[in-house]
Amino acid sequence: MSSKPKVLLIRDDFPKKAIDLLRTKCVVEVLKRSKNNGLITSQDIVNCVPGMFSIFCYSGVPINEQVLKAAGSSLKVVGTMSVGYDHVDLTSMKKYGVRLGNTPGILAETVAEIAVGLIIATTRRFFEANREVKTGGWQEWVPGWMCGRSIKGSVVGIIGCGNIGTSIAEKLINFKVSQLLYTSRSEKPAVKALGGQLVTVDELMERSDFVVVAVALNEDTKFIVSRERIAAMKSNAILVNIGRGQLIDQDALVEALREKRIRGAGLDVMTPEPLPLDHPLMGLDNVLLLPHIGTSTFEIEEEMAMMTTQNILAVLDGCPMPNEVVF
Repeated sequence: MSSKPKVLLIRDDFPKKAIDLLRTKCVVEVLKRSKNNGLITSQDIVNCVPGMFSIFCYSGVPINEQVLKAAGSSLKVVGTMSVGYDHVDLTSMKKYGVRLGNTPGILAETVAEIAVGLIIATTRRFFEANREVKTGGWQEWVPGWMCGRSIKGSVVGIIGCGNIGTSIAEKLINFKVSQLLYTSRSEKPAVKALGGQLVTVDELMERSDFVVVAVALNEDTKFIVSRERIAAMKSNAILVNIGRGQLIDQDALVEALREKRIRGAGLDVMTPEPLPLDHPLMGLDNVLLLPHIGTSTFEIEEEMAMMTTQNILAVLDGCPMPNEVVF
């Protein structure tokens, strides 16, 4: 019988390089789901977690008190292959003495690309135009057909200017925007050097033609894009979210889009995920929906998986974790 500690992999298709490294010092076991095609539940993890040294998970997988209690004293570390950790119950982690590692600092460029892509695709109506081509709607040219609005000369507002928000600003400034607004706890020299202006969330929402939500989700930022703030947006404004679904009052957004009180939205994140096929957002032409693919490049996924493995092995070796969430 192996004396190596056991790690519970939440799925079996994480990048091979990272899992091979994990196997050099650990026994790797893959979660058995109760339903082959269903979402992973807390009970699925509870059934498999007893005796584990670590859980290798990702955003959206519930790591709550039920899971931690079932794991017992052997569980020392949870490695999440994500920057965000709102799926982890930090109070219970502290209660049971379990450490948490995440994967910050490597996603900024990839997520920023998605943000810029959503802005362009939404304002220039890529998906609507593509549908017209494929369904025979492309006939002779007429003035105004498939017209969008240019980013050039617009006012861009970024809510949350950490690494991702700063990268978005650096990219969008090349589109010759007229003004760059941002929110942050303090002034960001890198964004100020681009001509960025630090403003309040309310001012940003009122003045911007494009609003990009890039702030981390916590109790202070939940529904930061509130019903009142959506109501204050310009009628030609586009709202883009690459943070977390709960940063936006989604019901209020649906109403604003349905009533055409704003021009459109581009969402890589929403509530819940996956979004049900009968959700009101699904039936709207002025919203572009992506299935949370902000970090979905082969290079970034491998780098995130390697960092998750390194976090887990650091705890095993009694070394500082490369990226530990302190709580």
